[in-house]
Amino acid sequence: MNTTTLSPATEEIDLAIGGMTCASCVGRVERALRKVPGVQDATVNLATESARIRYAVPAGSDVPGDALLRRAVRNAGYAPLTPAAAQAREDGASPWAGFAPVALGLLLSAPLVLPMLGDLFGQHWMLPAWAQFVLATPVQFILGARFYRAGWHAARALSGNMDLLVAIGTSAGWGLSVWLWLTAPAGQAPHLYFEASAVVVTLVLLGKWLETRAKHQTTAAIRALHGLRPDVAHLLGKGGEVDVPVAEVLVGDRLVVRPGERFPVDGVLLDGDTQVDESMLTGEPLPVAKEAGAALTGGSINGEGRVVLEVRAVGAETVLARIIRLVEDAQAAKAPIQRLVDQVSNVFVPMVLLVALATLLGWLYWPGAGVGLEVALVRAVAVLVIACPCALGLATPAAIMAGTGVAARHGILIKDAQALELAHQVDTVAFDKTGTLTVGQPRLTAFQVEPGQQGGDDEAAVLAAVAAVQSGSEHPLARAVVQAAQARGLAVAAPDAVRAVPGRGTEGEVGARSYLVGSLRWMQELGVDLAALGTRAQAWQNAGATVSVVAERSAQGLAVRALMAFGDEPKPGAREALALLRGRGLRTVMISGDNRGAAEAMARRLGLDPAADEVRAEVLPGDKAAQVRALQHGEGEAGQGGQRRTVAMVGDGVNDAPALAAADVGMAMGNGTDVAMHAAGITLMRGDPALVAAALDISHRTVAKIRQNLFWAFAYNVAGIPLAALGYLSPVVAGAAMALSSVSVVTNALLLKKWRM
Repeated sequence: MNTTTLSPATEEIDLAIGGMTCASCVGRVERALRKVPGVQDATVNLATESARIRYAVPAGSDVPGDALLRRAVRNAGYAPLTPAAAQAREDGASPWAGFAPVALGLLLSAPLVLPMLGDLFGQHWMLPAWAQFVLATPVQFILGARFYRAGWHAARALSGNMDLLVAIGTSAGWGLSVWLWLTAPAGQAPHLYFEASAVVVTLVLLGKWLETRAKHQTTAAIRALHGLRPDVAHLLGKGGEVDVPVAEVLVGDRLVVRPGERFPVDGVLLDGDTQVDESMLTGEPLPVAKEAGAALTGGSINGEGRVVLEVRAVGAETVLARIIRLVEDAQAAKAPIQRLVDQVSNVFVPMVLLVALATLLGWLYWPGAGVGLEVALVRAVAVLVIACPCALGLATPAAIMAGTGVAARHGILIKDAQALELAHQVDTVAFDKTGTLTVGQPRLTAFQVEPGQQGGDDEAAVLAAVAAVQSGSEHPLARAVVQAAQARGLAVAAPDAVRAVPGRGTEGEVGARSYLVGSLRWMQELGVDLAALGTRAQAWQNAGATVSVVAERSAQGLAVRALMAFGDEPKPGAREALALLRGRGLRTVMISGDNRGAAEAMARRLGLDPAADEVRAEVLPGDKAAQVRALQHGEGEAGQGGQRRTVAMVGDGVNDAPALAAADVGMAMGNGTDVAMHAAGITLMRGDPALVAAALDISHRTVAKIRQNLFWAFAYNVAGIPLAALGYLSPVVAGAAMALSSVSVVTNALLLKKWRM
């Protein structure tokens, strides 16, 4: 059981549960957990056989929350598993684990089925009644004991599940056979149904075993991610290298990683050069070159060089741990479409019991159709056996687990099922410009001081002062200024009284002088006279540059000191990625804080059409969310005003977080900030715009699988139950169909594992 603290009084608890077999079980466990005082929400996943509970400790309570939750699960008739038992269930099972009861059932049932096959060839191999009884009874009451236990718990709770249906149906067949045998006249050999009860129990056991094997494959992505974490690290201390468990590694430690080994934790490369394979984390197939100062991610594979790293994150704070948590969150969550399934499963078993009773009474008493108790009971048993709430319970979670797992292997992390379900409806994709569609590393391409102030010394002094004011900022333009000053060998002093103005610029003091560095808009708002540099600024903007102004504050007011132009480059493949989205009929829009001239020039390089309102320029960070809402309402789109659009927002910075949250689907670039990744429903581990189309595609395919699974699960029951009620299906055929239905649903979901970008 895992526990995550959300706040001092609230925690999120993951609890492994044994004994669940169908959607009805899921509903029963959820209801039991939600009755526990302090439980705010509980979501149970049949495919992972686990529950995620949001629990707030009640005031004055001294009873551990996990104990109350475990007791509630046990009282509902299911087994809360310890972490060790859950891990053993997940990791220790061989492909043939749990097959022994199935094999024994097949062995005991085969002699009962052979006479049926012999009849097809005119052979009469019918066993004596006592022999059939001896073979069928162990199958019914020993191998089938699990159905009685689970069915009894469901009945006590005035609920129902698959086990209750199987227990009632097979018991009726076995009991009818015993009654016919004991009441038959001497010397007569009545037709018995021991083979039906035994074969149904065996087939259901076989189906559950196959289903378990298939479900194990849906969790392969999580197991693969856990497998990326090495158990031992080479700690570099005063006495040399010492092997220590990874759990003992601390932030600040220095670790040695040898060629071919996995990095145990996140860190910064201190010594050595190497190539790093990050494919399991990002989906990037090519190794990435790393030099001193480069970031290293735990779980990635070191190349040919022996390197030393300084630890920056351990345990739950590592990138790998957060990736695992994101995938687990997505697989534990319920998609909105699952609500329909839950509503159906709540009434499914009671309705099946009523249909079976109606079948029994109908065949007994319908005028002209009376067939006797024996035939009527067999047909009622077929109704009970063929009904399958298992397929309904597995249809959605199996597809979500397979879809999120294969997406994670390609560098697409889907945080919740709602984002996965909504992404296939997206018809408009909005991109932040800097760092998302562009490289995000602008260069200072031009620096011009105010006329009358030219000269090498004055220009260098102004550039050094501007670099000092910008030295504490993480803004790409600020970094470009500092890099330009360093490239010229200028000394960058420490500034005083630095103040950042969001979306506008920075103000600070260098020595006894006060400087403001920011956008043309900010300077205009402050009333700065830009006439002297206006023509040059306009020319740079028309050429696609981003223009900033340097002003100095003095007793006489604000005066322009210099003008700066910055240039950025489109990301490799960004133009093709946008073209791919448009080729799929999606509208693409770029949102930028740059002036219109620079934004439109970059848009044209990316293949966007400013005339078609595919560029939103001069947008302040706080206004990006408003732009997303405008796109959702179709504003600015010819002939679409007022029509609701489904919008995906793609960004990477802190200032993109509100827009990512406002969008129907937020997509954060994995090379961006943690704030952006937290606000987004989907994280793209590589800063590659092509992953946007891939994320939408895997969403579309996953939702298609969910719909296929639900269609076949509903269609199977809608068609199968009437056929059984009308007498067209024997209990044996019904049992085989029920066993195959849940297996087919999981197998269909597993086809998603073949998805490729």
